[in-house]
Amino acid sequence: MTAVTATLRQSWVITLRDLKHWQREPWTPVFSVLFSVMLVLMFGYLLGGAIEVPGAGDDYLSYLLPGIFALSMMFGIEATMTAVANDSKKGVTDRFRSLPISGAAVPLGRAGADLLNSAVELAVLLAGGLLIGWRATGGAGGALLAVGLLLWFRFAMLVVGVFLGLTIRGEGGVTAVQVLVWPAAFLSNAFVAPESMPAWLGVLAEWSPLSATAAACRELFGNPTGATGGLLADHAVLPAVLWPAVLVAVFTPLTARAYRRLSR
Repeated sequence: MTAVTATLRQSWVITLRDLKHWQREPWTPVFSVLFSVMLVLMFGYLLGGAIEVPGAGDDYLSYLLPGIFALSMMFGIEATMTAVANDSKKGVTDRFRSLPISGAAVPLGRAGADLLNSAVELAVLLAGGLLIGWRATGGAGGALLAVGLLLWFRFAMLVVGVFLGLTIRGEGGVTAVQVLVWPAAFLSNAFVAPESMPAWLGVLAEWSPLSATAAACRELFGNPTGATGGLLADHAVLPAVLWPAVLVAVFTPLTARAYRRLSR
């Protein structure tokens, strides 16, 4: 058995362990879905009539839903970070480190469990969007690619979340990161087009990883992109592929290093 195969098998065992926790306490994934549904209802129906997006006309919902899909993938960083931090604080991670398993198995197992949960969450959100009138008109191939990009973005967020969970131990640090996720989420094209923002703020929003994924999904789903010019209007899919790749490439070795340096 090669080292890679052994690591994958060990990671799968850790994944099953985390999934069993959700089976006994399903409130975390359920709350994640309900929270995303609340954002759709709040922005789509309470505030949507006052928001104008280029190219969307009166159909703000078709612009909003892909942004909510991408936003729900980003918010996965909080649950992953909190779970990893709690395992570390309770000594669970130290017990794993005492076992003869690969150092990558525990972080990969945690990310694998969260990614499976994310796929279910995304399926529920897509079904809910269809029920309230949202439609994907870009064809089956485009829709599948959009779902793949959403899960790719989620995986990158999970890697970042595992790293933060291993490095930020105190409750104050975890809370601070959770609070900072919100400005990062709103500084994007999830709810409004960057072109409607002040110029400097619009540039920051356009270069957000969240904006890249949301813009690519809108294009692939056949929904209004809200962009009449700029990088996301001309090349929406490429940044959505590259941004998560950069995050995974940077934070994977950092996560492995943080796991190895944990104090017993």
